[in-house]
Amino acid sequence: MDRRAGLRSRLADAYVRSAPGGIRLAYLLTGDRAVAEDLVQEAFVRFVGGFLFLRYPHDFEPYLRRTIVNLSKNYFRRRAVERAYLEREGPRIEDVSTSPDVATHGELRSALLRLPLRQRSALVLRYYEDLPDATIAELLGCRQATVRSLVARGLEALRTTPEVIS
Repeated sequence: MDRRAGLRSRLADAYVRSAPGGIRLAYLLTGDRAVAEDLVQEAFVRFVGGFLFLRYPHDFEPYLRRTIVNLSKNYFRRRAVERAYLEREGPRIEDVSTSPDVATHGELRSALLRLPLRQRSALVLRYYEDLPDATIAELLGCRQATVRSLVARGLEALRTTPEVIS
């Protein structure tokens, strides 16, 4: 029983230490606080089974970040499928969307959310998480040159957005 208590304590410590940063990352990727919290919860649920086998505690943060990025990709994929379905079904289904109007929550955030997911992910991981190109490339599953290109294109798109310039 003592081992279980120790495991619960370590897991609780990891959650308390990492959840706020994970929620911020997920929020910047998705633009929705509730979705961000759900993604972080899901990342922790996926991690619980492997927690016993974690040799180095510092491996937890990169694992959590990668899982959050992957879960946010999946979230947007599901939303795209849902939108396609709703467009196909058209007037037969009533729109019951309750998501907040993103444009009212700040011009920069709004502009960031209009970027393609990979550009937004690269910018958030570079400037918010302050990660090097190699780590971002690993998280996004691409080369370092692609990361630099995504960041450059994302910044250029933000610069040409009228509400961000002013």
